[in-house]
Amino acid sequence: MKVILISGASRGIGLSIAEQLIQEDYYLSLGIRNPADLDNTVFANNDNDRVLVFPYEATDKQSPIDWVKATVDKFGSIDGVVNCAGILKRVQFEDENEEALDSLWEINVKAPWRLTREAFPYLKQSGEGRIINLVSMSGKRVKGTLAGYSASKFAFLALSQSMRNVGWDDGIRVTAICPSFVNTDMAKGVNLDPQMMTQPEDVAKVISMVLSLPNTAYIGEILINFNLEN
Repeated sequence: MKVILISGASRGIGLSIAEQLIQEDYYLSLGIRNPADLDNTVFANNDNDRVLVFPYEATDKQSPIDWVKATVDKFGSIDGVVNCAGILKRVQFEDENEEALDSLWEINVKAPWRLTREAFPYLKQSGEGRIINLVSMSGKRVKGTLAGYSASKFAFLALSQSMRNVGWDDGIRVTAICPSFVNTDMAKGVNLDPQMMTQPEDVAKVISMVLSLPNTAYIGEILINFNLEN
């Protein structure tokens, strides 16, 4: 029995991950801002004994505490955390939009920090704890001018490496998944054919593979792209 928490599981990559893992006999704890968003998915009505749907709010400091407790109360353990929730704000370097910049930092960096920190004792108990962070290629290089988003993703990559260092001796392995454009709502408005982009289910399959690996086959970063970058 492997219990996996997934934030941002109501759509896009997060939902695809949940759909992939429920087929593979994992037990899932899904963090959803509005549980009703799952009404048209395989998780509608939450009548599966292997699934917990929790009203998780990334900006609420109490929410990860309550979510982790509810997960342990239902399943008794936590073996993995997939930090998928994130936002895109188009903050340029010249902008003075401190509110948008703060939102990027709050949701893309501080929220996964708080959630994973809360789950860390249970990941240690697992002996094979897994943390999967959806970082983005924007955390590896900056091609455009969205300084705020890129800075938050670079910070998330640094946080991933710090988590790895802290949890290594307890069997915790941390993988940063760094996709380029994925065919989700976040990529709408990009002048690209959606079918040419990486698909959410492609990312889900990669994450499934990472979760299946033993401690002795650690992968720290995975870069996923649909085109050739120089």
